Amino acid sequence: MAPIRLAVPVPANYRYAVHCCGFKLDMDVLPDHAVALFADEAMAKRYGDWMWPSTFEVVDLLARKEGNV
Repeated sequence: MAPIRLAVPVPANYRYAVHCCGFKLDMDVLPDHAVALFADEAMAKRYGDWMWPSTFEVVDLLARKEGNV
């Protein structure tokens, strides 16, 4: 079997965080942690819509930083 060649993830490359937002259905009261990170906004939205079509949110992790420039 060929050796597995997995790149080391670089967190800074993933700008978009997907949250399932269980609190919207009264399923959770704790802060909602991101369940996935994506480099591409469209892919983040597609994933969120596939997993939690009525509650998910995509957060741009760099939006605040760019606004402060």
